[in-house]
Amino acid sequence: MPHIRTRRDEIELKASTPGWKARRWVVEACHSWLNRNRAILIRWSKKDANHLALLQLASGLIAFKKAHTARLAHAQAG
Repeated sequence: MPHIRTRRDEIELKASTPGWKARRWVVEACHSWLNRNRAILIRWSKKDANHLALLQLASGLIAFKKAHTARLAHAQAG
């Protein structure tokens, strides 16, 4: 059984341990990124195919933004 810390425990660890960062599941981060897109957060589309298309578009945009940010960081470092 996995142990998942509560937010309160993470806040206490962050306050007591310098340099400690909270760890998030990949799914939590993905849901957070997808929830920034209002058309996905509030399902306006009635057809499943349209909703799937919006999910795929949002996922592609997220991947593109992450790759672009990484490319810019790499270009500035070197």
